[in-house]
Amino acid sequence: MEKVRIMALGGLDEDGRNMTVIEINEQIIIIDAGLKYPENNVLGVEMIIPNFQYLVENQHKILGIFITHAHDDVMGALPYLIKEINIPIYTAPFTALVIDSILKSHGLKGYKVHRIKRYGNLNVGKLKVKTFGLTHSIADTFGIAIYTEQGYIVHASEYIIDFDISESSPYDCDITEFADLGKKNVLMLMTESKSSDRPGFTSPRHRISSQLERYIENSEGRVIVTLYEQNLFRLMEVIDLAVKHKRKLYFANENQRQYLNNLSQLKYFQFPVGMEIRNPSFHNDLDDVIIVVSEQGPKVFRLMHTIATGDHSTIRLREGDTVVICSPVVPGAEKDASKMEDELYKDGVHVATLNREDVLTMHPSAEDLKMMLQLLKPSYYIPLKGDYRQLVNNATLALNRGYYADHIIVLDNGQVATFEDGQFKSMSEFVTIEEVLIDGNESLDSSGLVLRDRESLATDGAIIIGIVIDFQTKEILGGPDVQSRGVIYLKDADYVVKECGKIMEQVILKQVAEKRYENMAARTEAREQMVKYVQKMTGKRPMILPVIIEINP
Repeated sequence: MEKVRIMALGGLDEDGRNMTVIEINEQIIIIDAGLKYPENNVLGVEMIIPNFQYLVENQHKILGIFITHAHDDVMGALPYLIKEINIPIYTAPFTALVIDSILKSHGLKGYKVHRIKRYGNLNVGKLKVKTFGLTHSIADTFGIAIYTEQGYIVHASEYIIDFDISESSPYDCDITEFADLGKKNVLMLMTESKSSDRPGFTSPRHRISSQLERYIENSEGRVIVTLYEQNLFRLMEVIDLAVKHKRKLYFANENQRQYLNNLSQLKYFQFPVGMEIRNPSFHNDLDDVIIVVSEQGPKVFRLMHTIATGDHSTIRLREGDTVVICSPVVPGAEKDASKMEDELYKDGVHVATLNREDVLTMHPSAEDLKMMLQLLKPSYYIPLKGDYRQLVNNATLALNRGYYADHIIVLDNGQVATFEDGQFKSMSEFVTIEEVLIDGNESLDSSGLVLRDRESLATDGAIIIGIVIDFQTKEILGGPDVQSRGVIYLKDADYVVKECGKIMEQVILKQVAEKRYENMAARTEAREQMVKYVQKMTGKRPMILPVIIEINP
């Protein structure tokens, strides 16, 4: 009997970190491996990725991973996954070029990227997979449909319905593909929820040309545009406007230029000859130029802030410049965006932010989602990608379309939905997962201890207890020496510090007497006792670091 298990290792009740696992009997297909950016109060953490423990434990079942497009929220964790389990990667040509560059930058070798068609059929292990193109803000986005005896499992990723894009474009979306699938028994549809509360269709409100053009026409000086570097759809609009208004382009970030090189390599796009200014030809006195300031996530606001403060190596703001913020604020970027805008207003330039009610991000609104449901006619509907309220909004859309509540499945990260004989059986099973935090040095912290330690240091301080013992006899030779920082005022509570030292001594003496002394075990036991004692006496839980130095006298 065929058994299907569906779970998300990230992406539910959050923005980013998207990762879906589909298990059919003893075969696993993974869809996406994304990151998310931390909130402002997460000190020293650059990004957060899924925990791969379940996949590592079941790697013998994994057939491969599909990366649906080249955005960080679905692709940014891939290097960390491949470092742990080197599995085949399936993706479209443009995304393959981006992945190849990223994996090489991480020093990875021996990985296998299968370049597949956006519209096509392939066998992965014993499973039959169909791919179909989707319209999103980056080229070569696609969804997948996996054939099972119970019906197709469709993962529609991120998309909008836009009838104005030609069929030959790497951004196209052929809805006849959905209609054909809908005639072949779709067991379930999984699709995103981030904009499920927006009425109407996203298209044509996802286009920035009409708003941006007004600022270009009315500006006598330079126009500086902020973009997320992976939003190539908007970059194409900027390039088209630059051509139309006979302005040249300068890229503040070479990464954006590399995306254009990838498009050119695939013959998806050719940059108009002579309209780009490259270093060292750019100088700050040039007029009739559009400067594209782009970066990933919150970094775009930091880069623009650097320019606004006069700290950029090449670009200096001038009176008469118009800065148009075309990068909507994403979660975790609010503080950076606010600092940037404050600094821009100090510089006396004209600052414009595109009206976010009129210009929408390229995620499906209510009518896009309804159309997908209408065309695919799935037996079950599983909202993905978004805060919990957005998942519920997405579920409500299906409910209003006539789906019964027991055929709409809203999951938590790690929660497993099981299907047998074409019927939903259970969602009681959970896979234990925790966030993995990555700091600026790309260190892994699968348990969140680094974050908790930083919070503890910031709020409750630290106590360090050092003691020296004989390596052979375990006799105490020096100490204990206790240092307290940010916990208590020593003159008023010297007894607390002294008691911590006594606890350390007592634990060592007891373990030695019982002939069970071991350095790590002694430090752990002492720490546990000191944590309880300090919390009882002070109400705080400082970071406590016992240190036992063993020497040969």
